[in-house]
Amino acid sequence: MQPKADVNLIILKADEVDPTSLVRLSDRRATHALRVLQIAPGDELRVGLLDGPRGVGVVQSVELEAVTLRCRFDGTPPPRSPVSLLLALPRPKVMRRLWAQIAALGVDRILLTNAARVERQYFDTHLLAPEVYDPLLLEGLEQANDTRCPRVSIHRRFRVLVEDGLDPLFDGAVRLLADPGAGQSVGAILGPETPKGVLLAIGPEGGWNAFERDLLAAHHFEVISIGPRILRTDTACIALLGAVHDRLARVGEWTP
Repeated sequence: MQPKADVNLIILKADEVDPTSLVRLSDRRATHALRVLQIAPGDELRVGLLDGPRGVGVVQSVELEAVTLRCRFDGTPPPRSPVSLLLALPRPKVMRRLWAQIAALGVDRILLTNAARVERQYFDTHLLAPEVYDPLLLEGLEQANDTRCPRVSIHRRFRVLVEDGLDPLFDGAVRLLADPGAGQSVGAILGPETPKGVLLAIGPEGGWNAFERDLLAAHHFEVISIGPRILRTDTACIALLGAVHDRLARVGEWTP
């Protein structure tokens, strides 16, 4: 039997699955399975352990607002994306849209940072609380049939992050600085050799200022462009992450 095609993946946490591989769902996941997929006992659903392997959940029982599955998982988790994102914190409503999109596209780390053109009140938004963004990240993973959740960190001091925080995490990674119309293509920098990893820096909608660009350049960021158009932050993230992943797939580093 093929798993139900209408849902990409149901993400489970390890503590939700009992020692006999049973899991009982009574939240939004159950609601979707019952009302949208209209499941019945014996049906199979795609499941995955958060940061672990994927597999199949066989419906054991259906209640009014709950579903019980018996799960079997593959032995190997999917690989982590080799790409991380250094993102100047955008407006809260843009960040709300971005959480799921970034997770769906495949990112290892999300580093949200300050910049001269970032409004200080953006850091006070509730969207930076894990209890708010975690469900949005999981939504993106479910869409993409992935279990590897991006690791999130928030940095109010841009200079400290660039000067002291990046090398321990990204030593040997290719560092890319997005700037409209002012740099090489992604493919020109990510050549035929397989990189150790990629860190992509995307600025605020007003752009990085001269000090920020110079500081990033001094710490081994190379300027890239996908054309002269000025893009919104969410559009730029999607376009640039897609271009980087496409190039990595061509050199054999990344299989989405």
